[in-house]
Amino acid sequence: MDTQDLTRLLHVKNDSKIVMLVADGLGGLPLTPGGPTELEAAQTPNLDALARQGVSGLSIPIAPGITPGSGPGHLGLFGYDPLKYLIGRGVLEATGIGFHVGPDDVAIRCNFCTLDKEGRITDRRAGRIPTEASAPLAKMLNDQVKIPGIELFVEPVKEHRFAVIFRAQGLGAAVDDTDPQRTGIAPLAPVAHDEPSKKTAKIAQEFFAQALKLLAGQPKANGLTMRGFAVKPDLPTYEEVYGVRAAAIAVYPMYKGLAKLVGMDIIGEPATLEEEIDVLAEAWDNHDFFFVHFKYTDSRGEDGDFEAKVKVIEEFDAIVPRVMALRPDVLIVTGDHSTPAALGNHSWHPVPTLLVAEHCRTDGCTTFGEKAATCGGLGHFHAIHLMPLALANAGRLEKFGA
Repeated sequence: MDTQDLTRLLHVKNDSKIVMLVADGLGGLPLTPGGPTELEAAQTPNLDALARQGVSGLSIPIAPGITPGSGPGHLGLFGYDPLKYLIGRGVLEATGIGFHVGPDDVAIRCNFCTLDKEGRITDRRAGRIPTEASAPLAKMLNDQVKIPGIELFVEPVKEHRFAVIFRAQGLGAAVDDTDPQRTGIAPLAPVAHDEPSKKTAKIAQEFFAQALKLLAGQPKANGLTMRGFAVKPDLPTYEEVYGVRAAAIAVYPMYKGLAKLVGMDIIGEPATLEEEIDVLAEAWDNHDFFFVHFKYTDSRGEDGDFEAKVKVIEEFDAIVPRVMALRPDVLIVTGDHSTPAALGNHSWHPVPTLLVAEHCRTDGCTTFGEKAATCGGLGHFHAIHLMPLALANAGRLEKFGA
């Protein structure tokens, strides 16, 4: 019996409200030994006040030493073992924009990128071009790339991101990413790891070749990389596992996609964090559990901009009073992984996590940050245990056994 089997057995319904505020890539590192992390350097009076009321700790997204992608990181927060439920990024992106991924589909998350004259990547995100510039390029690829025997869909997502879906019988998704995760080298070849995936890899190579010709001459988005080749997984829903009516509030499609795959309702169309809290307040009476996602802590970490990440953490802190004014029975503040500006990428470091509820056992933490959380009452724990903790503090789990 795993944790989800237990929650299926023990969950009960009541009128409690649970809010999970996720600051993507929240965890960080100091720029100098002994210095503050981004979260510690930020002025966070509201989160610090909650730390004094609640209980803190450090969550491990997957396993010690393992650096998570955003998909597995969020899946763990939702209580689904990322090592058991493997969801490729392509399906998350496609589902998040409302594309119905079917049984014969392989979905791929793609980035427009900038290539030099030798075909080497100089910018993995094409300068984070705006959606209004990238969407016409995606439409051009959708209209003009033709591969015999394959239904092909190219869908704009947001900024430099777009999704590609190949539809045909007998396709596999065991194909390596073509994004080398660094600049100075050309996009990699799509390498397949089984027979069905060899067909997918061949299609991907042809798509890349045709797309490259069509994008030639673009000032920034003159290339592309392909990540997260994936087929649609079969996941139990939040209602089945936890007995809650769950809602997701997010700006970026990928996070909507993952939430939708686990049965959450996608509500509102917010464009900013303030608008996300507007949606939360408007939907308060209609759901039991709310996942609220904030992206820019991750983006600024990936940009390697320590001060910019500090600033967006302060923006995140500023919305906390609006959330608390709704009087949630349980509030969780955490991240799906760490994205230290010092590394400019995701990392394996555990993530500061805070839980506030009437009957939580408070600890001695007076601030919310990595050093304080190391001594918090939650200790170091795997993220998949966060949902049972939330349910327990909301009075939604019965006793196990006689």
